[in-house]
Amino acid sequence: MTTGQQAKESRRHKDRALPGPTMRAIVQDGYGSADVLHEARVPRPVIAENEVLVKVQAAGLDRGTWHIATGLPYALRLVYGFKAPRQPVPGLDLAGTVEAVGAKVTRFAVGDQVFGSGRGTFAEYAAARENQLAHKPANITFEQAAVVPVSACTALIALRAGGIEPSQDHPAQGLRVMVTGASGGVGSYVVQLAKAAGAEVTGVASAAKVPMLRTLGADHVIDYTTQDFLDGTEQYDVIIDIAGNPSVTRLRRSLTPSGTAVITGGEEGGSWTGSMDRQLRAVALSPFIRQRLTMIVGTQNAPDLEYLAGLLEAGTITPVIDRTYPLAQVPDAMRYLDSGKVRGKVAITL
Repeated sequence: MTTGQQAKESRRHKDRALPGPTMRAIVQDGYGSADVLHEARVPRPVIAENEVLVKVQAAGLDRGTWHIATGLPYALRLVYGFKAPRQPVPGLDLAGTVEAVGAKVTRFAVGDQVFGSGRGTFAEYAAARENQLAHKPANITFEQAAVVPVSACTALIALRAGGIEPSQDHPAQGLRVMVTGASGGVGSYVVQLAKAAGAEVTGVASAAKVPMLRTLGADHVIDYTTQDFLDGTEQYDVIIDIAGNPSVTRLRRSLTPSGTAVITGGEEGGSWTGSMDRQLRAVALSPFIRQRLTMIVGTQNAPDLEYLAGLLEAGTITPVIDRTYPLAQVPDAMRYLDSGKVRGKVAITL
């Protein structure tokens, strides 16, 4: 018997010994590449009085989940666990059916179809706080709903940080907005939300992803592999820089004198703090210049999810799903995300 077979056999014996109801889940025993992820049987979550137990129909894969799985940058481990994640089942986004509700839950009942954020969503069941869920629109699939919460809520927050409140009527009319990383999960929603707000939107992506941005409604599309999109030739009222790495100087060069740059994500930087170095430098400089430089961290809450549900129901925004993977193939899904080829989002189905 090989070492790998022995490990699997050990997990099978451990699974049989678990007390109470169990479920299939993807788990990780430490930080690392997609190879640390494997399927196992684990106990079903026990919900608190303000939580909902969701039978997961689909889950979304996002860059934040990748960071937690790899433990990079290292500063994340101060929050999620030093040697391994305290929550061994990865996954944040979910869509599914309410299986049980806590004693203080008032907005949902057993059988309701919901979407939102939970803990350990790469599993058959996941617990989620009531204030991080909304009812799933009837006109979209579970897979579509599952790729909305983290990315679309982050897109909303980014636009608000740029002075655009999408819930108002055409608040960005006449504004020029540039979106870097426009073909990714967050970027695809920023493009749609900014267009719905009335902005003139320029999306930045690689050549292979340009057609997708045109279908999302971008007025202009720049292939960053052949054009310097921050050379100062064009200036923008708002730049939403998603998972990019341009210097603060270059961002400022393409802003109007009183423009705003919103920085979020990023895969560059040191092993300890990652892209946070650049973001913190931008925030420190902002009080001393006319331009506004800011950073955001995405969060999810019921009011934003309900607002997004209305836009989904109306067809104002549409989730873009590149690929779907079954639960057992989450490691493959993680490798595909890490390849940088994803257009929009990746969904996990159960």
